[in-house]
Amino acid sequence: MNMKPYTKKIVLENGQEFYGYGFGADKEAICEIVFNTSMVGYQEIMSDPSYTDQMVVMTYPLIGNYGMTDEDYETKNPTIGGMIVREYNDSPSNFRYTKTLSEVFEEHAIPGIEGVDTRMLTRIIRNEGSQRVMITSVETPREEALARMAATPWPHDMVSRVSCRKRWMSRVPNHKYDVVAVDCGIKYNIIRLLNRVGCNVTVVPYDATAEQILAFRPDGLVLSNGPGDPNDVQGVIELVRQLRGRLPIFGICMGHQLISLAYGAKTFKMKFGHRGANHPVKNLQTGKIEITSQNHSFAVDVASLEGTGLELTHVNLLDGTAEGVACYKDGVFSMQYHPESASGPQDSAYLFDKFTKMMEDWKNA
Repeated sequence: MNMKPYTKKIVLENGQEFYGYGFGADKEAICEIVFNTSMVGYQEIMSDPSYTDQMVVMTYPLIGNYGMTDEDYETKNPTIGGMIVREYNDSPSNFRYTKTLSEVFEEHAIPGIEGVDTRMLTRIIRNEGSQRVMITSVETPREEALARMAATPWPHDMVSRVSCRKRWMSRVPNHKYDVVAVDCGIKYNIIRLLNRVGCNVTVVPYDATAEQILAFRPDGLVLSNGPGDPNDVQGVIELVRQLRGRLPIFGICMGHQLISLAYGAKTFKMKFGHRGANHPVKNLQTGKIEITSQNHSFAVDVASLEGTGLELTHVNLLDGTAEGVACYKDGVFSMQYHPESASGPQDSAYLFDKFTKMMEDWKNA
């Protein structure tokens, strides 16, 4: 039992405080608090750009015990707001590790706090919904923390902050397809799996134009995951309207929401979102159940799909939310969950093969 004096605390928007011990960067941060139920994969979680400006409560109690490895990052520059854990381990036992989680957090100016009752925190988020949180010194008065949270506006520029500035490429020998991926906060494993099925991938910024994309003469287009409200990314919504029916389009997570908005459907912010590696999703076309990895605050309104030309293809068995849509005459399909896993189950990796088959069919049409 740690009997040292507390060094950090978090203050929730509802006024509750939780005391603990800091690790990582020694800094204050105001974020949205969310929880993730994954038992492993904290490296992939902390480096997923979709967690930009979010403070993640890890429900699994022991974090840090296998360190950080150079090959497992999902982005070069993590932008997660911070991490809240029950017990942090700074002595990893994995032979692959090169740094500890705390060292990486220090390097990227990300604060962490341990020793917190994460079960109680998770119940608060589950019952009341996600809300603001501030990680700060134990000396900060609660009233001051609440006032500063109230004065801090919600960010609406997250995709522009995490997207690449210039296009870059990931190539494979003897490739079969050329794919352009629009970077709204893309995870590296999306690119790795596209490479694995024979695709050369050109990653372009979120504000790339239709003309710039078509200049690469791609066989297909991928719209990536990303942080925040999809309605903030109107440029990509318009891009889908311009390119649908002209080449196959595959949307993942935010890409799924952007495709739905482009066809006229609506999105809404969920009470506490889906974040974890064990969400059951039913494929309505095959009747099969897939266990999926998820990370999103927004979802597509199922009722709003009517009359858009999109059909519902996958549904979440926990709450009935939309997990997949398609317009096959336009060569468009998308998934709310993460078929590239990282971290998570690999039930849905077949979707990358589905995308290559669609590109092959379009080539031969």
